[in-house]
Amino acid sequence: MAQTTVNNENPLWITLAKHILSKQSPNTNVVFSPLSIHGIVGLMAAGSNGETLDQLLSFLKTKTLDELNTRFSKLVSLMADGSSSGGPRLSFMNGAWIDQTLSLKNYFKHVLNNVYNAACKQVDFRNKADKVVNEVNSWAERQTSGLIKRILPAKAANNETRLILANAVYFKGAWKLKFDPSMTEDSDFHLLDGKKVNVPFMTSDNSQLVREYNGFKVLGLPYSQGDDKRRFTMYILLPNNKHGLPSLLYKLGSESDFLESHIPREHVEVGRFMIPKFNISFEFEASNMLKELGVILPFTGEGLTEMVDEGLQVSSLHHKAFLELNEEGTVAEAVGNLILLIGKSPNDPIEFVADHPFLFVIREDVSGEVLFMGQVVNPIL
Repeated sequence: MAQTTVNNENPLWITLAKHILSKQSPNTNVVFSPLSIHGIVGLMAAGSNGETLDQLLSFLKTKTLDELNTRFSKLVSLMADGSSSGGPRLSFMNGAWIDQTLSLKNYFKHVLNNVYNAACKQVDFRNKADKVVNEVNSWAERQTSGLIKRILPAKAANNETRLILANAVYFKGAWKLKFDPSMTEDSDFHLLDGKKVNVPFMTSDNSQLVREYNGFKVLGLPYSQGDDKRRFTMYILLPNNKHGLPSLLYKLGSESDFLESHIPREHVEVGRFMIPKFNISFEFEASNMLKELGVILPFTGEGLTEMVDEGLQVSSLHHKAFLELNEEGTVAEAVGNLILLIGKSPNDPIEFVADHPFLFVIREDVSGEVLFMGQVVNPIL
């Protein structure tokens, strides 16, 4: 399918995936939104200039601030709620909280309001830092209809804090072909430490969007779109080896167009077909991640000079995402790899049994934008 000019995100989301997933313990389920992180770093770029701005634009794979603002305006439109037209429900929030002793510069305020649709408020960090944290958490809870109740930890701010940027994302989509709950069955899921847990697996006799490659398989589960022009799909990347998740993550990072190159585009007959039910809530403080990926200046000295009349440095950067997968849906091709398993007849049904750790991606297929990315290592956590 032809893609629009919105799509140049792949290098960034793959960089984030490699960094975030590789640093998790073997028993940690993960979900995060590359678009969310893009938004927060974009806000930092809008409030900077000079070397700091250059550093942020380089990280975002963007040449100029105008180009970045234009791109993110398109992304905000892409993430609009589509539930009224039969598509997925989406909540995508950016927020900025600035100490009341400071005044926003006109350009930064304009970008906050008109490009990022960000909630922006001046608050009293010096005397009421704990209250500000509660306020940010209440904002996130309202924006997600109570599904994300806390985006900031209790001590995320103190009397020296001057700025908090926060983001929360929520996605709910119904499968185009829903699973029959009466066919859901319990079975073993193999953990990375060699142990097993008993979990409910969704099954189906329908043909599926599945394709086999050398060492892994890819499944596409489209969401119902109704009259929504966007097309959302969850892709599950399943290594053949029960301990093959690290190797698959390495392959994912080996080429910028990996996902596009391995998307299954034809329905095929399947044999055993099992997908575990799961839900994930994952949050992390992103400052150290960004520093390790080369975004350093915003966190030092007066790195951000274009937000207020005096220079600021970012004190904290929080991200949280939630995803649930069940029978109803989800609440949240490089030619060189086109190698089929030896000895398999092309007419034999493919088995897709996700009974061991796997990666998943939720993508809008018209633009190619990756909304969510993560891993499931234990469905009952």
